[in-house]
Formats: sequence, C-alpha cells, structure tokens
Amino acid sequence: MITGSLVALATPMHPDGEIHWEQLDGLVDFHLENGTHGIVAVGTTGESSTLDPDEHLRVIGHIIKRVNGRIPVLAGTGGNSTREAIDLTREAHTLGADACLQVVPYYNKPSQEGLYRHFRTIAEAVPVDQVLYNVPGRTACDMMNDTVERLADIPNIVGIKDATGNIPRGAELIQRLEGRMVVYSGDDATATDLMLAGGKGNVSVTANVAPRGMADLCAAAVAGENERANELNDRLMPLHRKLFLEANPIPVKWALHRMGLIDEGIRLPLTPLDPKFHAEVEEALAESGVL
Repeated sequence: MITGSLVALATPMHPDGEIHWEQLDGLVDFHLENGTHGIVAVGTTGESSTLDPDEHLRVIGHIIKRVNGRIPVLAGTGGNSTREAIDLTREAHTLGADACLQVVPYYNKPSQEGLYRHFRTIAEAVPVDQVLYNVPGRTACDMMNDTVERLADIPNIVGIKDATGNIPRGAELIQRLEGRMVVYSGDDATATDLMLAGGKGNVSVTANVAPRGMADLCAAAVAGENERANELNDRLMPLHRKLFLEANPIPVKWALHRMGLIDEGIRLPLTPLDPKFHAEVEEALAESGVL
C-alpha cells in the first residue's frame, strides 16, 4: 500500500512549450532527495490535457527510469474515452508504472452507472493497480460514494484520490470502504483533516515546492500525530492557498521557476502566472520556509 506524500509532479518546459527533459530529471532528483513518498507522473498538474499521447507516455517512461524503483510511480492514464484510457494504462503498465491514476471522465458527464462501467472496464482490461480520481471541480462530474463502494469489489482498484475537499463525505467513505480501498486526499488545504480521519496520504501540488515539509506532514497525519500534523500544516497553509490563485499548474510552475528549478514554459491554453500574483506566491514561499 502506497502511503504518504505523493507529488503531483509538474512537467517542466522550455519557454516555447517543449518538454525540458534535463529539468524533469532535476525535479525527480529533488523529490528523491527530500523524502517524497511517491510521484504522480502526468496528472492534471503535469499538463496531461496538452501533451499528445506519445509525449504523455514518454514522460511517464522517463520518470520511471529516473526513479529506478526507489519510490512508487503512479501514471496518470485516465481520460473521458474509455478506449483511450485503456490504451494509456496498458502502455504505462508495460513501462513499469506501479499503479495508474484514473480521473473521472470530464466534459461528457456520464451517469453513475457509466462511471462504474468505465472504471470496471479499464481495471478488467489491464492488470495493474489502479487509483480512482474524483475531482468534480474540474470534471463537472461527481462520483458518489455508492459508486466508489461498488468499485471497491474489483481487486485491482486499490484506492481513490478524493479531491472534493468535503471532509465529512471523505470520512464517511473511509468508514464504508472498511479498508478495501485506500483513500488519498487530492486537496492540499483539507488533506490533513482527511488523513487524520483515516486517509493514507495526499496527492499534493504543494509538494512540488515543499517536498520535505509535505513528506513530514503526511507521515505525521497518517500516523495519527494530530498536534504535529496540524503544526506542520499551519506552516504550509500559505502555499496550499496561494498555489491556486489561478488554475493549477500555473502558480506552482511560476513558484518552481522562482526557486530556480524550471524554466517558465507552459502550454496554451494555459499562460504564465499574471504578474499581479507574483508577490503573493513569493510571500507564501517565504512564509512556508521554501525561500
């Protein structure tokens, strides 16, 4: 079972939007050196929506090779086409991903039965561990706890990233699953509360810039160390908030650029962080001890 801080890794790019492979190696090393417990490759934060399929799989393979088995790699292979998700998942499995992250289909807004069949079909097609990802704020489709509970009966569906930010709902899901599926947070601002309620980790944007802090926070929260977890969370709260001043990953890529870790490249339709927010993000980096 993968636990702790799982960074939703940003994909570094040159100013023209081409992938910067050397800086990708640098980011992976940064996380290996600072205690990150796992890497999510080419999720939303990795700009999965603007990488073509060949690039998508090349980035996943590149990260797996650089990590070289030292920590788990979860590959973002979801989509709003079941066939496409199966193809990406099969290829990521072949590349050596430890698990695959399957986002709720976006835009086409399937029913709960459609969601169940979508995820079941992918799981049955590819024998790799799979983690569901519910993020209704981005997909315009919300997977209900009843549907998640049905999917928990499928052996290789092993977890869910819950990015609803709804702690009572998440705590109820943890109780209903009774250990059949691991629940991770996907919302930095509320992740500590969900982990203290029984969640096993956090797929984190903040971890991109504060890997050691997030690793320590997640370890404390998963262990039920309430006081220490909340103390560490208070320190990182400025980042939890300010890294979402514009759509993710716009602010976190600017923050990584400010830290000297990546160039400022990002792909349209996303654009670099509006200069009016620079001071706020820089202040959050300083308040959290990153700068």
